[in-house]
Amino acid sequence: MAKIKVLIADDHAVLREGMRQLLEHEKDMEVVGEANDGEEAVTMAAELKPDVALMDIVMPKLSGVEATKLIKKQSPATCVLILTAYSDIRYILGLLEAGASGYLLKSARSDEIVGAIRAVRTGESVLDALATRKLLERVVSLAKEAGEDKTRAQLSPREIEVLRLAARGMSNQNIAEKLGLSMRTVKAHLSNIFNKMRCSCRTEAIVKGFREGYVSLEDVPQGIEHFDKK
Repeated sequence: MAKIKVLIADDHAVLREGMRQLLEHEKDMEVVGEANDGEEAVTMAAELKPDVALMDIVMPKLSGVEATKLIKKQSPATCVLILTAYSDIRYILGLLEAGASGYLLKSARSDEIVGAIRAVRTGESVLDALATRKLLERVVSLAKEAGEDKTRAQLSPREIEVLRLAARGMSNQNIAEKLGLSMRTVKAHLSNIFNKMRCSCRTEAIVKGFREGYVSLEDVPQGIEHFDKK
Protein backbone atom coordinates (compact mmCIF):
# COMPACT_ATOMS: atom_id res chain seq x y z
CA MET A 1 0.00 0.00 0.00
CA ALA A 2 1.32 3.46 -0.91
CA LYS A 3 2.36 5.64 2.00
CA ILE A 4 0.33 8.69 2.97
CA LYS A 5 2.30 11.72 1.80
CA VAL A 6 2.16 14.51 4.40
CA LEU A 7 3.15 18.18 4.13
CA ILE A 8 3.74 19.93 7.47
CA ALA A 9 3.10 23.69 7.56
CA ASP A 10 3.87 25.66 10.72
CA ASP A 11 6.03 28.69 11.45
CA HIS A 12 7.53 27.03 14.55
CA ALA A 13 10.54 24.91 13.60
CA VAL A 14 10.39 22.93 16.85
CA LEU A 15 6.81 21.85 16.16
CA ARG A 16 7.64 20.86 12.58
CA GLU A 17 10.62 18.82 13.76
CA GLY A 18 8.57 17.08 16.45
CA MET A 19 5.77 16.33 14.01
CA ARG A 20 8.20 14.94 11.43
CA GLN A 21 9.75 12.65 14.04
CA LEU A 22 6.29 11.47 15.10
CA LEU A 23 5.11 10.69 11.57
CA GLU A 24 8.34 9.09 10.40
CA HIS A 25 7.77 6.34 12.99
CA GLU A 26 4.55 5.40 11.18
CA LYS A 27 5.11 2.77 8.48
CA ASP A 28 2.26 4.07 6.33
CA MET A 29 3.30 7.75 6.36
CA GLU A 30 5.95 9.84 4.67
CA VAL A 31 6.72 13.53 5.30
CA VAL A 32 7.35 14.99 1.85
CA GLY A 33 7.96 18.59 2.88
CA GLU A 34 7.92 21.30 5.53
CA ALA A 35 6.68 24.86 5.05
CA ASN A 36 7.32 27.70 7.49
CA ASP A 37 4.58 30.06 6.23
CA GLY A 38 1.27 29.95 4.40
CA GLU A 39 2.67 31.11 1.07
CA GLU A 40 5.31 28.37 1.09
CA ALA A 41 2.66 25.81 2.05
CA VAL A 42 0.62 26.67 -1.07
CA THR A 43 3.67 26.49 -3.34
CA MET A 44 4.87 23.18 -1.89
CA ALA A 45 1.39 21.65 -2.02
CA ALA A 46 1.15 22.48 -5.73
CA GLU A 47 4.59 20.96 -6.40
CA LEU A 48 4.49 17.90 -4.13
CA LYS A 49 0.76 17.01 -4.34
CA PRO A 50 0.64 15.63 -0.76
CA ASP A 51 -2.26 13.45 0.34
CA VAL A 52 -2.60 15.50 3.54
CA ALA A 53 -1.43 19.00 4.44
CA LEU A 54 -1.11 19.34 8.23
CA MET A 55 -1.31 23.07 8.81
CA ASP A 56 -1.50 25.77 11.49
CA ILE A 57 -4.07 28.59 11.33
CA VAL A 58 -1.82 31.53 12.25
CA MET A 59 1.18 31.74 9.92
CA PRO A 60 3.15 34.54 8.23
CA LYS A 61 2.31 35.77 4.70
CA LEU A 62 -0.91 33.72 4.39
CA SER A 63 -3.22 32.49 7.13
CA GLY A 64 -4.29 28.87 7.35
CA VAL A 65 -7.71 29.83 5.95
CA GLU A 66 -6.27 31.64 2.92
CA ALA A 67 -3.71 28.89 2.34
CA THR A 68 -6.42 26.22 2.55
CA LYS A 69 -8.52 27.95 -0.12
CA LEU A 70 -5.56 28.12 -2.50
CA ILE A 71 -4.41 24.56 -1.82
CA LYS A 72 -7.89 23.16 -2.47
CA LYS A 73 -8.14 25.22 -5.67
CA GLN A 74 -4.75 24.07 -7.02
CA SER A 75 -4.70 20.53 -5.64
CA PRO A 76 -8.29 19.41 -4.86
CA ALA A 77 -7.22 15.88 -3.91
CA THR A 78 -5.05 17.17 -1.04
CA CYS A 79 -6.87 16.95 2.29
CA VAL A 80 -6.14 19.83 4.65
CA LEU A 81 -6.03 18.99 8.36
CA ILE A 82 -5.65 21.96 10.69
CA LEU A 83 -3.61 21.65 13.88
CA THR A 84 -4.42 24.72 15.95
CA ALA A 85 -4.41 26.29 19.40
CA TYR A 86 -7.75 27.98 18.66
CA SER A 87 -11.08 26.32 19.43
CA ASP A 88 -13.27 29.37 18.63
CA ILE A 89 -16.13 28.29 16.36
CA ARG A 90 -15.50 31.32 14.09
CA TYR A 91 -12.02 30.06 13.24
CA ILE A 92 -13.36 26.55 12.69
CA LEU A 93 -16.17 27.67 10.38
CA GLY A 94 -13.76 29.74 8.31
CA LEU A 95 -11.54 26.69 7.86
CA LEU A 96 -14.38 24.35 6.92
CA GLU A 97 -15.78 26.86 4.45
CA ALA A 98 -12.29 27.14 2.94
CA GLY A 99 -12.28 23.37 2.34
CA ALA A 100 -10.43 21.90 5.33
CA SER A 101 -11.31 18.27 6.13
CA GLY A 102 -11.11 18.92 9.86
CA TYR A 103 -9.12 20.28 12.75
CA LEU A 104 -7.31 19.19 15.89
CA LEU A 105 -6.14 21.22 18.85
CA LYS A 106 -2.39 21.30 19.46
CA SER A 107 -3.11 19.70 22.81
CA ALA A 108 -4.17 16.50 21.01
CA ARG A 109 -2.29 13.30 21.79
CA SER A 110 0.16 11.95 19.23
CA ASP A 111 -2.05 8.93 18.50
CA GLU A 112 -5.01 11.27 17.84
CA ILE A 113 -2.97 13.23 15.29
CA VAL A 114 -1.82 10.07 13.52
CA GLY A 115 -5.38 8.70 13.54
CA ALA A 116 -6.76 11.97 12.18
CA ILE A 117 -4.32 11.95 9.26
CA ARG A 118 -5.40 8.43 8.36
CA ALA A 119 -9.07 9.41 8.75
CA VAL A 120 -9.01 12.41 6.41
CA ARG A 121 -6.96 10.43 3.90
CA THR A 122 -9.85 7.94 3.62
CA GLY A 123 -12.43 10.71 3.26
CA GLU A 124 -13.57 10.97 6.87
CA SER A 125 -13.96 14.26 8.71
CA VAL A 126 -12.24 15.20 11.94
CA LEU A 127 -14.52 17.72 13.60
CA ASP A 128 -17.49 17.86 15.90
CA ALA A 129 -21.17 17.87 15.13
CA LEU A 130 -21.73 21.36 16.52
CA ALA A 131 -19.26 22.80 14.01
CA THR A 132 -20.98 20.92 11.19
CA ARG A 133 -24.41 22.16 12.25
CA LYS A 134 -23.26 25.78 12.49
CA LEU A 135 -21.62 25.48 9.09
CA LEU A 136 -24.85 24.19 7.54
CA GLU A 137 -26.87 26.95 9.24
CA ARG A 138 -24.52 29.45 7.62
CA VAL A 139 -24.94 27.72 4.26
CA VAL A 140 -28.74 28.05 4.64
CA SER A 141 -28.47 31.76 5.32
CA LEU A 142 -26.10 32.43 2.42
CA ALA A 143 -28.17 30.31 0.01
CA LYS A 144 -31.34 32.20 0.91
CA GLU A 145 -29.62 35.56 0.47
CA ALA A 146 -28.27 34.53 -2.93
CA GLY A 147 -31.49 32.83 -4.05
CA GLU A 148 -29.36 29.82 -4.88
CA ASP A 149 -30.82 27.16 -7.16
CA LYS A 150 -30.29 23.48 -6.38
CA THR A 151 -28.61 21.43 -9.08
CA ARG A 152 -28.74 17.90 -7.72
CA ALA A 153 -26.14 15.24 -8.28
CA GLN A 154 -27.86 11.92 -8.97
CA LEU A 155 -27.28 10.00 -5.74
CA SER A 156 -28.87 6.58 -5.19
CA PRO A 157 -31.15 6.00 -2.16
CA ARG A 158 -28.34 4.06 -0.42
CA GLU A 159 -25.80 6.82 -1.13
CA ILE A 160 -28.20 9.38 0.36
CA GLU A 161 -28.55 7.20 3.45
CA VAL A 162 -24.76 6.93 3.81
CA LEU A 163 -24.34 10.70 3.34
CA ARG A 164 -26.93 11.47 6.03
CA LEU A 165 -25.24 9.11 8.50
CA ALA A 166 -21.90 10.74 7.68
CA ALA A 167 -23.51 14.10 8.52
CA ARG A 168 -24.29 12.70 11.97
CA GLY A 169 -20.59 12.12 12.52
CA MET A 170 -20.56 8.36 12.06
CA SER A 171 -17.31 6.70 10.99
CA ASN A 172 -17.16 4.19 8.15
CA GLN A 173 -17.27 1.40 10.72
CA ASN A 174 -20.32 2.88 12.46
CA ILE A 175 -22.14 3.31 9.14
CA ALA A 176 -21.32 -0.27 8.14
CA GLU A 177 -22.72 -1.60 11.43
CA LYS A 178 -25.82 0.60 11.23
CA LEU A 179 -26.70 -0.47 7.68
CA GLY A 180 -25.46 -4.05 7.87
CA LEU A 181 -22.87 -3.46 5.17
CA SER A 182 -19.18 -4.28 4.85
CA MET A 183 -16.56 -1.54 5.33
CA ARG A 184 -15.56 -2.03 1.71
CA THR A 185 -19.12 -1.34 0.55
CA VAL A 186 -19.39 1.80 2.68
CA LYS A 187 -16.09 3.09 1.28
CA ALA A 188 -17.35 2.38 -2.25
CA HIS A 189 -20.55 4.34 -1.57
CA LEU A 190 -18.54 7.29 -0.22
CA SER A 191 -16.21 7.17 -3.21
CA ASN A 192 -19.22 7.28 -5.54
CA ILE A 193 -20.68 10.19 -3.58
CA PHE A 194 -17.41 12.13 -3.81
CA ASN A 195 -17.15 11.47 -7.55
CA LYS A 196 -20.75 12.43 -8.29
CA MET A 197 -20.58 15.57 -6.15
CA ARG A 198 -17.06 16.45 -7.30
CA CYS A 199 -15.60 16.76 -3.82
CA SER A 200 -12.71 15.21 -1.92
CA CYS A 201 -13.87 14.86 1.70
CA ARG A 202 -16.93 14.34 3.87
CA THR A 203 -17.26 17.92 5.03
CA GLU A 204 -17.44 19.16 1.45
CA ALA A 205 -19.88 16.38 0.51
CA ILE A 206 -22.12 17.19 3.49
CA VAL A 207 -22.21 20.89 2.60
CA LYS A 208 -22.99 20.13 -1.06
CA GLY A 209 -25.52 17.53 0.03
CA PHE A 210 -27.23 20.16 2.12
CA ARG A 211 -27.31 22.64 -0.75
CA GLU A 212 -28.81 20.00 -3.02
CA GLY A 213 -31.42 18.90 -0.50
CA TYR A 214 -30.00 15.48 0.39
CA VAL A 215 -29.04 16.52 3.94
CA SER A 216 -31.07 18.68 6.33
CA LEU A 217 -30.33 20.26 9.71
CA GLU A 218 -32.42 17.49 11.28
CA ASP A 219 -29.71 15.05 10.19
CA VAL A 220 -27.06 16.83 12.27
CA PRO A 221 -26.99 16.63 16.11
CA GLN A 222 -27.35 19.92 17.96
CA GLY A 223 -24.96 19.17 20.79
CA ILE A 224 -21.21 18.73 20.78
CA GLU A 225 -20.76 15.11 19.74
CA HIS A 226 -17.25 14.46 18.49
CA PHE A 227 -16.87 12.40 15.35
CA ASP A 228 -15.99 8.79 16.07
CA LYS A 229 -12.59 8.13 14.48
CA LYS A 230 -12.66 4.33 14.70
